[in-house]
Amino acid sequence: MTNIAILASGNGTNAEHIARTFEGSHEINVAIAVSNRADAGVIGRMNSLGISVEHVPDNVWRENPGEIVGLLRRHKVDLIVLAGFLKYIDPVIIDAFPKRILNIHPSLLPAYGGPGMYGARVHRAVVEAGEKLSGVTVHYVSAEVDGGDIILQKSVELVPGETAKSLEAKIHPLEYEIYPEAIARVARSL
Repeated sequence: MTNIAILASGNGTNAEHIARTFEGSHEINVAIAVSNRADAGVIGRMNSLGISVEHVPDNVWRENPGEIVGLLRRHKVDLIVLAGFLKYIDPVIIDAFPKRILNIHPSLLPAYGGPGMYGARVHRAVVEAGEKLSGVTVHYVSAEVDGGDIILQKSVELVPGETAKSLEAKIHPLEYEIYPEAIARVARSL
């Protein structure tokens, strides 16, 4: 059994989808969810599924990442899954969980990745550049933002007149499709 922690900052739709996908699984267990925001929607979503949620304030992420490592170890976490988590992951955490932290990004990395590139900003940049393809990438977290090794990608074609909003509507279902697949793939390799 692989215990995962889901880290999320926002509404938590992706986190909820992941938790529901593995509900009752004999291979993957969502051991804990962690949010840096006390008012994040993910807290209610995880609580409604019976998943323990911890709020860890921003100052702890900045000043004492070892405390987060301790929290994750107390919950026997094997794999960390970022789902709309908008905090930088400190090297202390990365070193404690090497090749065990996953992120999903709404582009075909390495294109349109890096600091400040998330959500609607990515879709807007893709559309404004006139790209013909975009997609989703699941990758390992490294010290370089969006620079870790790629685990899985899936693409989608842009059509004439595509907008950032219409592209986002195409991308979001892909996230639901490939993130659980990538999590299961990595969990099997541990």
